[in-house]
Amino acid sequence: MIVADTPHTASGEHGDVSQTPVVILCGGLGTRLKEETEFVPKPLVKIGEFPVLWHVMKIYQAQGFRKFILLVGHKGEKIKEYFYSYPIHYSDFTLRFHSSGHDFIQHTRPSEDWEVTLIDTGRTSESGVRLKKAAGLLQNSTFMLTYADGVADINLHELLSVHRASGKMATVSAVRPPGRFGELAVSGNVATGFQEKPSSQSGLINGGFFAMEPGVFRFFPDEPMLHFEKDVLPKIAAASELAVYRHPGYWQCMDTLRDMELLNEKWNAGEAPWKIWKD
Repeated sequence: MIVADTPHTASGEHGDVSQTPVVILCGGLGTRLKEETEFVPKPLVKIGEFPVLWHVMKIYQAQGFRKFILLVGHKGEKIKEYFYSYPIHYSDFTLRFHSSGHDFIQHTRPSEDWEVTLIDTGRTSESGVRLKKAAGLLQNSTFMLTYADGVADINLHELLSVHRASGKMATVSAVRPPGRFGELAVSGNVATGFQEKPSSQSGLINGGFFAMEPGVFRFFPDEPMLHFEKDVLPKIAAASELAVYRHPGYWQCMDTLRDMELLNEKWNAGEAPWKIWKD
C-alpha cells in the first residue's frame, strides 16, 4: 500500500508523469448494476458522495498523473455533463443578476489539477474498438490504461517501472481476488496466456491497471466487434509481449450491486484502502 501526501513531480524520485496519458474505458452498459445504471452510466455510480470514476482518477492523481482520456459510450453525455459542470459543482461562487444578464464570481476552485479529454467511442462499441479509436492520441509516448469501475491501493510508479524494465509492448497488473475474472498464466514476469472468465480459477487475474506502448495497436485488427480482453490481450500474450506487475495489496471492482454496497460500506466507515490521497 502507498499513501501519497502530495503528487509526485518532475523533481521526485519517480520522475514526472504529469503528461503520461491515462486512458479510462467508460463506455460499458453496466447491466449487472442495472438498479443504478438505469439512470446513470456505470462510471457515475457513486461510492459515498463521488462517482467511482472520480475515485479511480484520484488514485492516479495522488501519484502525479493528471492527463486523462475518457472513452465514453453508453450515456456518455452524462459523463460529459459531469466534467463540464465540475468547477461549478465543487466550488463556491456568487451570481449577481442584473438587467443585461448576470456576473459569475468564483470564490474557490476544485483541488483537482486535471486535463480531461472525453471521446465518444460509440454507444454499443466493444472495449477493443473504443481503445483503438483513441490510438491517434497515443502515438507519442507510453500510456496507462484502466477501467472506470475498479479501485486499488496499487503503486502505479512500480507498475510503470516494471513495464519499462520489461521492454514489452504492454504490462498488466495481476491480483488474487475472488473468481469470475480473466485469468493470467504467468512465467516469471511475462504472461504466457490469457483466458477471459475461465470456468475454474486458481491463480492470478487481470487487475485492470495497464501500462502500454503505442506499438501495441498492431495487435488491434480492424474488426467491428473487437473485444480488448477476449481478442487483443490473448494475442499480446501469445506474442510474449505482455509483462506482469504483481499487485499484492487491495483490489476491488464494482461489477455488481453487492460490490457497490461493499465499497460504500468501506468508504462510509472511513476504511477505504484505495484512498491514498488526503482530503
